[in-house]
Parts: sequence; C-alpha cells; structure tokens
Amino acid sequence: MINKNFLYAIVGASNNTEKYGYKVFKDLLDAGYKVLPINPTEKEILGKEVYPTLSDSEQKIDTVIFVTQPNITEKVLEEVQKLKIKNVWLQPWSQSDAAIAFCKKNDIECIHDACIMIQKNR
Repeated sequence: MINKNFLYAIVGASNNTEKYGYKVFKDLLDAGYKVLPINPTEKEILGKEVYPTLSDSEQKIDTVIFVTQPNITEKVLEEVQKLKIKNVWLQPWSQSDAAIAFCKKNDIECIHDACIMIQKNR
C-alpha cells in the first residue's frame, strides 16, 4: 500500500511540530510522497493547503492515513466509506477495535499496528 504514485490524505495533519500529525506529514512530504493534509482547524502546513475534510478535496485520494484519536478515526471512516476510498493506514495511536472492524465489514484495506514512517523505509 506504500506507493509514491498514490495520493495520501493525512487526517490529523498539524502545524504543531511536537505532534505526530506534523511528523508523519513532514516525513512523507520530505520523502517525495504526494500528501494532502486534512484538519478542520488548520489553513496551511509546510506550504500546503489544508482541507477541513476528505470531501473538501477534489483530488482522487488513494490512501487515508489516520493520525487522530480513535473516536475521530471511527467518525472519519464513515466519510472514507462514502467516498469509496479503499485503503487506510491506522497509525498505532489512532486505531481501535471498532475502526478495524468497520474496515473489514466495509471491504476497506486496513493497515494497523505499524507506523508508516518506519514501514516506508523497508
């Protein structure tokens, strides 16, 4: 599921350099991946326009990476399903049993228990 031709939407992207929403976004951006920051309270991160929701982007999103609390992940997964996005990556702190079950039930490929920043280098 890690492919430089994919567009990755990062839900929970942040300007706060201490947060993983910033670290994951910057890491993938610096590595040359196409990334789209999603956060309802930010306007721009590292020079990139931020979209409040997945639906606000007109681009075709291949994979959604979650860097959010599990309750937010579970809510946004409903939007993923509605938009027919078939790939998600649940960063370890964003996942829950309910989120994983939702993905299985709705035929969404779900990677969990793994950090994309580590896995992309393998």
